[in-house]
Amino acid sequence: MRVMSIQEAGGVEVLELTNLDKPRISEPNQVLVQVFAAGVNPIDTKLRANGMFFPDAYPSVLGCDGAGVVEAVGADVTEFSAGDPVYYCYGGLGQQHAGLSQGNYSEYIIVPAEFLAAKPESLGYLQAAAAPLVLITAWEALFDRAGLQSGQKVFVHAGAGGVGHVAIQLAKIAGCDVATTVSNDEKASFVRELGADKVIDYKKEDVSEALLAWTDGKGVDVAFDTVGGDAFTQLIPAMAHYSDLVSILQVPDDVDWKALRLNNVRISQELMLTPMLSGIKEGAAHHATILEQCAQLIDAEQLKVHVAKTLPLEDAAQAHQLIEEGHMQGKIVLAVAGEEEVS
Repeated sequence: MRVMSIQEAGGVEVLELTNLDKPRISEPNQVLVQVFAAGVNPIDTKLRANGMFFPDAYPSVLGCDGAGVVEAVGADVTEFSAGDPVYYCYGGLGQQHAGLSQGNYSEYIIVPAEFLAAKPESLGYLQAAAAPLVLITAWEALFDRAGLQSGQKVFVHAGAGGVGHVAIQLAKIAGCDVATTVSNDEKASFVRELGADKVIDYKKEDVSEALLAWTDGKGVDVAFDTVGGDAFTQLIPAMAHYSDLVSILQVPDDVDWKALRLNNVRISQELMLTPMLSGIKEGAAHHATILEQCAQLIDAEQLKVHVAKTLPLEDAAQAHQLIEEGHMQGKIVLAVAGEEEVS
């Protein structure tokens, strides 16, 4: 089978198209999936550059997001069968199966059944592959960490990005008012189409001051930080009493914890990779449930995942370059089986 693999950490030049043996099911809960498309995420570029999560991962195959068709199932798998279209977030961190690093930049992958969900009926495989990681991340951050409730004032950093553009829509579906940041007029138009009520050009406005003005000085009830660093710190004055500040990045060392404590701001960290990293089956099943719920919203035309660009598998290096430039609007997808077959 064709795979895009890496032999070591490094620049985009380490990505290499090669051939490996097709994986086989060896455990009763496993599913063999023919991968039609793979989503490309910032975590892929970070692991490529800095090294994989698991030891002895090389040669390694990247790619957490996948969509394809079930080819075979293990003896204990009852909810899926050959021919079922699925989407999921699994692999790409350096996990091994029979000595092979598992990832979706590959024509086949072995996935534990608990991670799988039925593909939304209204989506092709290219769009479906763009969805899992950002759907799960945004859902967990807003609902599981922040306990989002109707009527709240919500701020989403970088609303035109992969996670951000999904978070805006989920917050609007939940009945919230949403503010977000962008860097140009094109992205401003994009997030308004998604339902954003307040759009802040962070290059021209002070984000904290803009949020306080938007909330009549009260501050936001929920803030979702997808940027980290100074962007996290600058949110602190704009948090309401008893509010929630959730970040997908490491909390900065210079955070004013006293100010957060005085306002009873709850700080939460969101990393949707934990079930994969720690082998938590309940967490994997929760991810699948989120994907099932999102599939219903997608098929009802209430939620969409924007695919900015589609590239063939052999152009994975170009996909990484585009993400590392930091200007993407929505998601990039690799057509593993050939774009004409999976669109």
